[in-house]
Amino acid sequence: MSDKNATETILADAQGIARAAAILERGGLVAVPTETVYGLAARADSTEAVAKIYAAKGRPDFNPLIVHVRDAKQADQFVEMPDAAKTLATEHWPGPLTLVLPLRDNAGLAPAVSAGLPTLAVRAPSHPVMQRLLAKVDFPLAAPSANRSGFISPTTAEHVLTSLDGRIDMVLDGGATANGLESTIVAIRSDGSLEELRPGPISLESTNRARDAQIEAPGQLASHYAPDKAVRLNAGEVAPGDFMIGFGPIGGDCTLSATGDLSEAAARLYYCLHLGAASDKPRIAIAPVPDEGIGRAINDRLRRAATPPG
Repeated sequence: MSDKNATETILADAQGIARAAAILERGGLVAVPTETVYGLAARADSTEAVAKIYAAKGRPDFNPLIVHVRDAKQADQFVEMPDAAKTLATEHWPGPLTLVLPLRDNAGLAPAVSAGLPTLAVRAPSHPVMQRLLAKVDFPLAAPSANRSGFISPTTAEHVLTSLDGRIDMVLDGGATANGLESTIVAIRSDGSLEELRPGPISLESTNRARDAQIEAPGQLASHYAPDKAVRLNAGEVAPGDFMIGFGPIGGDCTLSATGDLSEAAARLYYCLHLGAASDKPRIAIAPVPDEGIGRAINDRLRRAATPPG
């Protein structure tokens, strides 16, 4: 799409989901709520539809996409599911866990979803709107975050329109998302070991953390989730020109969690970053967040948000 202000926002009721399914069927783009952030969905079996995702987001073609499926049975059509994958799917699907697994030769998906890699990132989301949409269509959905590439991820329909208004067909409005952070991504290696490629809402104790790995999944670029202004981390006080994002006893223009609750902080992170990006202050400062539990995922996003592009 190219016409400015052509994107419509539709309530995610039965009629809205049916309209979204029809748009996806014909190769269009629809922003859809998941339990993590809003995703920009297109049919994953269409080269033309997937190309529209990359064009709308301005996404580099070496950055693969996550393919969303109804369940492990549907995932098995596209990837090889060793016992470790089946166990994780049983324990955590539907939910915010993405598995990177060997791509089947006969998967029938657009080559761009895997960015030419022999693996594919798949997950079964738990958000009822996304589940109902997947049940309406007979194809899986490629769905990266519904924002311009590298910028702040969207947790509301309004956030989607901030960067994609006029570039996509429709936003399916299901309200604010719950987790507020993208899914945990885990690769299952040939020896059965697990490697965390991106921290997220689910922590797996038996997982090794990837270091300086090649790009195998979304969220691994050094600069990502970034507002269009400087970001200062671990700020204990406000400097002139700062939009202050507080945490715990450190207050601010927007607070992640006044009580120091990390789950609340994760849910509010992108909301506060969007407010900071829209403010008239030239910089964003963020109070320290403990690097434990889901705080690891929060700090991962903050480090990437504070890294200049290029």
